[in-house]
Amino acid sequence: MGKTAGKFGVNDPCWCGSGRKYKRCHLSSDQVGTAAIGAPRAAQATIERRAPIRPGIVSPRRAVPEGIARPEYADTGRPEESQEFCYVRSREEIARLRRACRAAREVLELTKREVAAGVRTDALDAIAHEACIARGGYPSPLNYMGYPKSICTSVNEVICHGIPDSRPLEDGDIVNIDVTVYLDGMHGDVSETVLVGNVAPEHRKLVDVTRECLALGISRVRPGAPLSDIGGAIERHATSFGFSVVREFVGHGIGERFHMGPQVPHYFDREITTKLRSGMVFTLEPMINEGTWRHVLWDDRWTAVTADLGRSAQFEHTLVVTDDGVEVLTLAAANGTDAAQ
Repeated sequence: MGKTAGKFGVNDPCWCGSGRKYKRCHLSSDQVGTAAIGAPRAAQATIERRAPIRPGIVSPRRAVPEGIARPEYADTGRPEESQEFCYVRSREEIARLRRACRAAREVLELTKREVAAGVRTDALDAIAHEACIARGGYPSPLNYMGYPKSICTSVNEVICHGIPDSRPLEDGDIVNIDVTVYLDGMHGDVSETVLVGNVAPEHRKLVDVTRECLALGISRVRPGAPLSDIGGAIERHATSFGFSVVREFVGHGIGERFHMGPQVPHYFDREITTKLRSGMVFTLEPMINEGTWRHVLWDDRWTAVTADLGRSAQFEHTLVVTDDGVEVLTLAAANGTDAAQ
C-alpha cells in the first residue's frame, strides 16, 4: 500500500490495472493531482494531490453455515441468466422483499458503527458477514460471479465494487459500504458513504450532494412517471455543483435475482421510454464523482476507480412503486428515516 505514484517506472504497467504503460495512463494525472479527461472545471480544482488507493491483501472467502438458504450462484459463482423483466410484484413477494431489505439495513447499520481510522476494510466485511448470518441470510455478493467477499467497501476514488482487504481506513477517507442480503428467497440491497474522521469540506460536499441526488431521484418515483425522470433529476442536481454522474453502473431490478430488469440510469437518457408501474421493484444507487464520470477497472476485474482519481460517493435504496408513490424498503427502522432523506 505504501508505494507512491512517483516510484513507478514510466514503462511499468499502470497501477490501475488498465494494462497500459504507466506513462500512457496515470503518470500525468499523478504528477499534477488531477486529469482533464472529462472533468468538470469546477471539480478539477478540488481533487487533492495524494497517493491513490492501492490493492491490499484479500483474506480467504468466509464460510456460510449449511442451514442458510443460498442463491443459485453460491456454489458455482454463476448466476442464472434470465431475460425476464419481473416488473410487477405480488403482495407476497413484496412482503418477502421487505424482510430481506430490513435485514440488509440492520447489517449496514451494525457495520457503519465500526468505521474508524485504523479499521481494515476486511474487518468490516467480517462484521457484516456475521451479522447477515445471524439474521438467517446469505451475503448476496459472496461468490457472485466469483466475487470473494460479503460486502463491497469502496474508498475515496473507488466508485464501486471495492473488495475488502488489509488496507486500514485513514483519517479523511470516505468509504461506501454496500450490503445485500439474500433472505426468504429475495435480495435486499442498500449502501451508504461514511465519513472517516476529519474529512475535508470539499469531500463532505460531495457526500452531501450524492445523498441529495438519491432523495431527488426517489421523489420522482410514482406510477405513470417516465423512468428517465429519475436520472434527469439526479443529473441536474449533481452537475449544478460541478460534479459528474457515473454512467457505466446503474440501478437495477431486484428480487429472486440479484440483478435483473429494469436498468435504471442515474443520468437522463431520452431513449428510455419505460413508464413506472405500481409493484415495480428496483434499486436506485447514484454514484457521483468530483471530476470525470469515466472509470478504470483494476486487474481484479471488480474494483472501478475514477479515471482522474477524484473521489466518488454513492447512496443506495431498494424501492417499490406503490399506487400513490413509492415505498423505500431499506429505510433505517429507528425513526423511519435515514441519511438519504
